[in-house]
Amino acid sequence: MIVHLRGELIEKSPVSAVIEAGGVGYELFIPVSTYEKLPRAGETVKLLVSHIVRDDGETLFGFATPDEREMFTLLFSVSGVGPKTAIQILSAASLNELASSIAGGDVKRVSSIKGVGKKTAGKICVELKDKVNKFVFASIQGSSGVSSMALDSVMALRALGFSEEASSKMVAEVFSSHPEADTVEKVVKLALASR
Repeated sequence: MIVHLRGELIEKSPVSAVIEAGGVGYELFIPVSTYEKLPRAGETVKLLVSHIVRDDGETLFGFATPDEREMFTLLFSVSGVGPKTAIQILSAASLNELASSIAGGDVKRVSSIKGVGKKTAGKICVELKDKVNKFVFASIQGSSGVSSMALDSVMALRALGFSEEASSKMVAEVFSSHPEADTVEKVVKLALASR
């Protein structure tokens, strides 16, 4: 199994990249977010890889970050979502936007992505709703001003007896579905109301 590739970037496009490593050129299908992080052709690059083996062949999918690869794996785990569709979904929105749409059950937004019908979008939202909150919460932690409020909200929920994981999940859900929540008190109230 190929886990990552490091080598010379031979060519790139918004959908694929060719990396030469050990005298062999490897073509990897990539999301647009990875394309935007690639160096110029001729420079050294390292991409994380998801190596998909099927009866009809082997395909490599490349990612700039572990979160991109993890989201790809989650999407691909949904019945009816193939690896190329998973890459298209990743390319259609930022990781945070995609995770927020899935966590919030926004079937309309997910089905607006090329190649994803309403039925598949519904499956994605139902099957992954509880699995994508870490991506939403990670983006909240990275946002200036919001991070301390998010952390304080988690601490408040922990003081009420919820686990770290449950508290983080509840806060992430509030931020994805209630962007108007601008105080710890509002976040905690909304989190408790959703239980």
